[in-house]
Amino acid sequence: MNQHDDATLIRQEIDEILRTKIIPFWLQRSVDEVYGGYLTSFDENGRADGKTDKYIVTQCRMVWGFSHLLPYADVADRPAMLAAAGQGVKFLIDRFWDNRHGGFAWQVARNGTVLDSAKLVYGESFAIYAFSEYFLQTGDRAALHYAERTFDLLQVHAADTLNGGYYENLEADWSRSPGGFAAGDRKSLDIHMHLMEAFTTLYQATQKDIHRRKLSEVVCLILRHMVNREAGYGYNQFDAAFNKLPAININRTWNAERETNETIGEPTDTTSYGHNVELSWLMGLALQVLEQQPGALAEDGAAAAGLVDRVILQRLLDHSLQFGYDHEFGGVYRDGVADQKVLVTDKEWWQNFESLVGYLNGYRQYGQSAYWAAFVQTWRFVKEKFLNLAVGESRQLLDRRGTPIVANLGNPWKGIYHTGRALAECLDRL
Repeated sequence: MNQHDDATLIRQEIDEILRTKIIPFWLQRSVDEVYGGYLTSFDENGRADGKTDKYIVTQCRMVWGFSHLLPYADVADRPAMLAAAGQGVKFLIDRFWDNRHGGFAWQVARNGTVLDSAKLVYGESFAIYAFSEYFLQTGDRAALHYAERTFDLLQVHAADTLNGGYYENLEADWSRSPGGFAAGDRKSLDIHMHLMEAFTTLYQATQKDIHRRKLSEVVCLILRHMVNREAGYGYNQFDAAFNKLPAININRTWNAERETNETIGEPTDTTSYGHNVELSWLMGLALQVLEQQPGALAEDGAAAAGLVDRVILQRLLDHSLQFGYDHEFGGVYRDGVADQKVLVTDKEWWQNFESLVGYLNGYRQYGQSAYWAAFVQTWRFVKEKFLNLAVGESRQLLDRRGTPIVANLGNPWKGIYHTGRALAECLDRL
C-alpha cells in the first residue's frame, strides 16, 4: 500500500471513530441532566464510577469539545451538541464564576457548591479557550464577554510585570499561593503553553490588538526561557525569574493526582515528550494566526532579533523521535531527562493523541518522511491499544507494549478534549 492509500484509509478510520465513537460516547453520557455541567468519570465499560466533583479545566474542555467538534459530527448529533455546550456555559457562569473577586473557581461539587475557590491560571486559560470557541461557533457575545473578562483579570492579578509571564497558582482573592507544593513561587511550560493556546483562540474571536500582543508575548517568552532551542525540548518548572528548577509534584495538577504505575523518585529536570510534540503544533498554529496580521511578531524586539525560528518546531519533533519514541511498539513514552535515557516507558493517552497531530503536522509542514512514519505507527498503536472501540473512548494509561494499566475511559481530568481534538486536527491535515 502506498502513502496515498495509507492516508486515505487512515482518514476514513479517524472520521468514523470520531463521528460514531468519541462524540457519541460523551454526548450520551456526560451531560448532567440533574444539576448541569458534565460528569466525566467512567470506567473501562463506560459506566459512571461515582466520582462527581467538577473541575474548571474539564468542564471547560467539554464546552470547547462540543463546540469545536460540531462540523465533524453527524448532522443528527449537532443540535444535541449545541445544547450540551450551551448548558455547560451556563453552569460555568452560574456555579464557577466568583461574583466577588472575578474569575472561575477551581472545583465544585456535582450540585455546584464551591469546594476549592482557588484561581489557577491553568483553569482560567481553559475558560478563555472554551468561551472563545463557543462564541466562534455560535456568535454568543455573552460567552465572549466572559472570555475577555477573564483575560483582563489575568492581566491585572496574574501578570508578572517585572519578569514577564504569569504567576500560575493563586487563591480566591488572586493573592499568590504559598511556595512549595502549592507552587505560588513557580512557573511552568505547561501553563504558559495553554495560555498560548487560549490567547490564540481569543484573538481569532476578537481580532483585538491587546489579545494579539499578549499572544505574541507568550510565544516569545516560551521560546526565550522555556525550551532548549538548540536541542529541541522543553524544560518543566522555573522560579519567578525563569531560572530552571527541579520538577516537583504540584497541588491541583494532573501529575499530582494521576493514577500511575511508577515513582520517578527525587525531583529532577524532566521533559515531557508529549508536551514537546504538542507544543510544536500549537505554537505553529499560534504563529500562523499571528502572521495573518503583518508585522505582528516583529513588534517584539526579541522576535525581530530572530527568536521566532520555525526550526525549533522541527527540533521538538526530532528530539521526541530520538529520545522519547518507542520505535519497536509505537507510541510516545511519558517522561525523560533531556538527552538522556527515557525515565518512564508507560504511555498515556493525551501524549499519544497529541503526538498524532504533532507528527502529521510536521510532515505536512516539512515533508520529512520520519514524521509520516511516526504518525502512521502511532495511529496503529492508538487504534489497536488505546482505543476501546467497543465502548467508544481511549483508555488512560498503558505499559510499553500496550497492556492497560489504568483502563478507565474518563476521569475528573479526562474528557473529550485530547481525543476529540486530535482526531479532528488529523482529519484537517489528512
